[in-house]
Amino acid sequence: MPTTQKTLMFLSGFLTSLGAVIVICSILGTQVWITSTAGITDSFSNGSVTVTYGLFRGRSTQEIDQGLKEPDKAFEVLGILNNSSQKTLHLLAILFLVLSLCTSLLSSGFTFYNSVSNPYQTFLGPVGVYTWNGLSASFIFLTMVLFVGNTQSNHLSRDLLEELYPTVTSRGMTHSYGYSFWLILLVILLNIVTVVIIVFYQKARYQQKQEQRKPMEYAPRDGILF
Repeated sequence: MPTTQKTLMFLSGFLTSLGAVIVICSILGTQVWITSTAGITDSFSNGSVTVTYGLFRGRSTQEIDQGLKEPDKAFEVLGILNNSSQKTLHLLAILFLVLSLCTSLLSSGFTFYNSVSNPYQTFLGPVGVYTWNGLSASFIFLTMVLFVGNTQSNHLSRDLLEELYPTVTSRGMTHSYGYSFWLILLVILLNIVTVVIIVFYQKARYQQKQEQRKPMEYAPRDGILF
């Protein structure tokens, strides 16, 4: 059976890993990754359009200074994308986020198992915890990079706007990233905290072993022989 110290430390790691799982589920479930606003003009009106969307769904709203305003539009991101490059990068961002969720689930499983067992010398021990948290942080960081690259360099928001309003001309688009996007940083932080907790436990365990050896190292030679 594990010691009380080990149980408490790995249960703490389990809670942070579980927290990462919950946050990733929130990221997948909420659709406030980015809000893009652009000025628009057409033959009958001028004003601006705001497009807010996430990995799966979004909504657009028109603000008209002059002319007729169209009603708000709800849309499926992948459903209206025609550009294969944008769609591929968007699908990769979703894939990496799902992989991050899976590795965080494995991390929570490993930390909980270590709180009730002692698999020190196998991959089920701390090595496995480090591996899954490292992969989780890497996958979700790739999600962030792909989404930003697709939006900024590949003009994802502009093309979505043009698909939603094919008759207007857009200008001066600005972007503001929402809470769904910034939650990615919280996941990375939770991954780091999980690893730090296990590192502290291993250091404490190593020091305890060293202290247990000291009485033998400093004992008189005659006493050891006796």
